[in-house]
Amino acid sequence: MDRDHAKQRLQGCYTTIPTMFRDDDMELNLAAMQRHVRFLCAGGLREGTGVLLSGGGAGDFSTLTVDERLRVAAAVIAAADGQIPVAVGVQTTSTRELEQLAYAAAELGADYLQVSPPFYFSHTEDDFLEYLAAAAVAAPEVGLIVYNTYWTSMGVSDGMVSRLLDLPTVVGLKWSSPDGAFFGFERVVHEYADRLSVIDNQLRFVTSHMLGARSIELHIANHWPQWGVRLWEQLEAGAYGDVQQEMMRVVMPFYQLWAEMERYTSGDGYLDKLCMELVGLDSSRCRPPTRDVRRRFREQARQMLLQCGTPNVVD
Repeated sequence: MDRDHAKQRLQGCYTTIPTMFRDDDMELNLAAMQRHVRFLCAGGLREGTGVLLSGGGAGDFSTLTVDERLRVAAAVIAAADGQIPVAVGVQTTSTRELEQLAYAAAELGADYLQVSPPFYFSHTEDDFLEYLAAAAVAAPEVGLIVYNTYWTSMGVSDGMVSRLLDLPTVVGLKWSSPDGAFFGFERVVHEYADRLSVIDNQLRFVTSHMLGARSIELHIANHWPQWGVRLWEQLEAGAYGDVQQEMMRVVMPFYQLWAEMERYTSGDGYLDKLCMELVGLDSSRCRPPTRDVRRRFREQARQMLLQCGTPNVVD
């Protein structure tokens, strides 16, 4: 694997593809997912402006079997058709399952694997390093993106980030840190952005880009890819004041509604899917135990989209 090339390609709007289901039996709706990938590419997401993530948190990975996760990955990779890099989420609690997912994703043609610390048990950093090494052995030609999910598992410390560099296939760091950590987010971006492609998962897009981050986690792109591409281009042009104003105008209302919805149900991707439905795209509910939010929050989401100037909002 060409590590520098893999790092260079990991840039732009890092966008999780929601996993869609049939409403009658909650089985996978792969055709709808492939239409969505093509919609995103037509909206401007491509190599240089974005990366797609299959089977991430907003992709309902925790409710999918291994076979379903791989079927979803295959569908997304096929629909992307080489126009945009695809990362496959391989988060799991089992190293053996991680190896299975990593090897199969590589065989399918994944460009990256997103790996986070195993959840449920609080593992040590040495545990996690061996876990990552197993993924690297299973898929030696695929770049690893390490995702710091400190809210569900062990947190990746500054010192752990430096140890990641010893693994030759680690090319990306999807980074956020607890708000109580004094300059914890900024310090890591500043120190490692020249050696890893850092993906901002903390909504500090202006600060992180100024410090060298190369990608932004952007849910908005799922229903408005043109806006996401324009925001990325503004970051690249150094128009930081304009970017921050757009963040307040479009991103803040989205997350304010998300925070309200979290008091009703837990999970991820449900607001993405509702917004997609409200602009006329294929969509679905999330699988249980996440409850269906569509009827309860439909009008609030519709008004939020209208106030942000989102195009194609349905009545």
